[in-house]
Amino acid sequence: MLKREPSCELERELFNSVIEKTPDYIKKLDLFNFDSEGEFSVTLKKEHLYPHSETNPEGLNLLEWFANYSKEAKVSTAGIRGPQNIIYPQDTRFPINLAGIVLATLAKALVAREKYEGKEILKLAGSEVRYNSDLYLDAIARVQAAQGIKTLTPKGRKTIPIWLASFLAYKLDLLGGEYITSSHGISVKTATKDLNSQGSQYLPEESMEFVDKIQEIFDILEKEGSYTIKISAKNNPLIDETIMSKLNDGIDLYVEYLKSGVGQNLDSVKKMKSKLFIECVGGCAYRTLSRVLEKLGIQDKYVWNNTEEDPFFHSIGKYDTDPKGNKVFYDYSVDATVLAKRPNGEKFFPVIESMHYEKVLADYPFGTVVLITDPDHDRLTVCQIEAVGNESLLEEYGISYIKLDESRILTIYSANQAFLMLMNYRAKQLKSHGKFKNHPRFMIKTTASALSWDEWAKAHGIKVVNVPVGFKEIANIMKKVELQLKNNPDKEVVVDDVFGNAVNLGVQPRLIFGGEESGGMIMGSEDMIESLAGRKAIAMREKSATEAIIVASSLAAKLEEDNKTLSEYLIEIFEENNIIAKFDVREDIAYYNESEPDIEKLKQAKIEGEKQRTKNDLFYLSLAIAVKEGIITLEDVKNILNDAFSELNFDNLVSIKFVGDGTYLQFTDKYVEIRPSGTDAKTKAYAGGEKLAEIEKYARILGNYSGDRTELHKKFISNEFYENSKEKALNYYLQFVDKDANNEAFVIPEYKF
Repeated sequence: MLKREPSCELERELFNSVIEKTPDYIKKLDLFNFDSEGEFSVTLKKEHLYPHSETNPEGLNLLEWFANYSKEAKVSTAGIRGPQNIIYPQDTRFPINLAGIVLATLAKALVAREKYEGKEILKLAGSEVRYNSDLYLDAIARVQAAQGIKTLTPKGRKTIPIWLASFLAYKLDLLGGEYITSSHGISVKTATKDLNSQGSQYLPEESMEFVDKIQEIFDILEKEGSYTIKISAKNNPLIDETIMSKLNDGIDLYVEYLKSGVGQNLDSVKKMKSKLFIECVGGCAYRTLSRVLEKLGIQDKYVWNNTEEDPFFHSIGKYDTDPKGNKVFYDYSVDATVLAKRPNGEKFFPVIESMHYEKVLADYPFGTVVLITDPDHDRLTVCQIEAVGNESLLEEYGISYIKLDESRILTIYSANQAFLMLMNYRAKQLKSHGKFKNHPRFMIKTTASALSWDEWAKAHGIKVVNVPVGFKEIANIMKKVELQLKNNPDKEVVVDDVFGNAVNLGVQPRLIFGGEESGGMIMGSEDMIESLAGRKAIAMREKSATEAIIVASSLAAKLEEDNKTLSEYLIEIFEENNIIAKFDVREDIAYYNESEPDIEKLKQAKIEGEKQRTKNDLFYLSLAIAVKEGIITLEDVKNILNDAFSELNFDNLVSIKFVGDGTYLQFTDKYVEIRPSGTDAKTKAYAGGEKLAEIEKYARILGNYSGDRTELHKKFISNEFYENSKEKALNYYLQFVDKDANNEAFVIPEYKF
């Protein structure tokens, strides 16, 4: 049971509802007793596979848990994640639970032992601040130790950001790592984000290896009636804190990396008169980021908010009413850019509003830049305090803001806008230092990100590789580029994007930016990044808010020197680069309340929501696949869509394509992408273009469509083709991933640290 007192009444309400909805047999469950510090064993029984009942009092329904877990492993974009019982983590009715963590860890350990028989296997385990993270980290380390795998953890099992875990997995040439997080998701959600030897998130085929191993364990259970899992002692020498302590948690290595790239010259930051305000949602960022800034000699340029680690995230994003005004605990997540509507239709930023910046920022001067980072410290939202008076200009350019008081507003930049500023500033830095021309430059971005990025890149002679959503997709392109650089260093590097275009990146190209609209980014360094064993990379494999903060700080310093605001700088970029698609929107459609404490209601609501999500997806996806396979023409698609959506016009539709995880509609003046969540009952509709009201309308209507097939849709798309389009799409996605893939086997080195 969770050993924590609620921090506020809202958290107490959450706790009480969870306790009330948890049945007694779960409350009494003590199958995995990690309170025991010595070595012990857990015996799973055949009965555990089936539902709990009067005739099966030991039932845990592991078969149902596993069916959902394996389904998500095939499509996961950011770890296998879901809600947990925050009070009783052994509750196997939830997607994430202690039994599942143990089984998945054991399966990964068994796969590793088979692949690297007789070798010394080292992995890293880390976490952020979510409920039960310390328990899950302990379980992971002790299960791995029992299988002879050495696990590196920070001293005292303290928190580290996801990007640092990823960086160290690559830099130290580890077999990979386990990281406990659910990024900026709601408080009751968590996940194990599996990192491979590259420090990248597992691709689906890597996840399926250990999923198959869990199936083998269950087959043994069915056949023999039991299966024993060994758990090592808490102080097993294979659970190693000394290496991370000796390496200062990897801070020194990471600062060295920053100094070779975005942290090369920070004199302008050191000269700043104003302070930069860092919002540490959840508190995880502070422990690591503060030490990085100190090593860079710029720690005195920042003030901090919410530095204490808190799994309830300081109540950020939490409300006692849902979007419809119903009295219920509701969590908007901690994504600061989320837009919602009040019952009266008024738009607002629920996460920002819950930060109470009208009070928190009351004494901060005009021009103060606010940098908001999430619980695992990989995403960044950029804001700035400005004077009232320019609201009409901000609206003209699609820059959001909230009122702080009678004289001040807070501008809030989407990642699409913020990262455009950062990549523009970085390019100007390289040009001013005479380095830009040393290499051809390229960008990797997700299709759901801004069209303005593509326009800006074209203006600067920078090639763009578009990929599906998920940072592992960005990392996959990096690895393809690196393989060509290694095998043919004097030849042009050519890779395919997810649209099917062959993109020539030139000879010895360098990544200027890799990122996505959800707030994650990375920038490459001028020299290849080298691991301790000599592997070389063009950039790191995980998005890093620290890297983004360093670039944003440098930009803020330059704008202070020029007496310019971020909004003025963004407008300047639009004008200088003749950017047409200045606007971008994202419509998030959630088909149920993720915060529902009753797991049976939650599961049923999710099932019904997934049906709605899938119907919406298949309506568009089947059209895209049918065009690709020559079943219908683009003109047919226009007719089908014009018939289905009388309030929209599709006459200037240029193409409709499946882009790995969604359907992309390209028009002459805009784009719309409809993307179903691979892990939840949600749909995301993205759009970008030159008319804000128009793209908002297209995203809203297409994203919220029921998915009901019209007569014209049925006329052109047979039932069989419609039903098979998802499987066809998956095969096309795998072809994209596998083409020119870097499948070099990882070789475990002789460790010397």
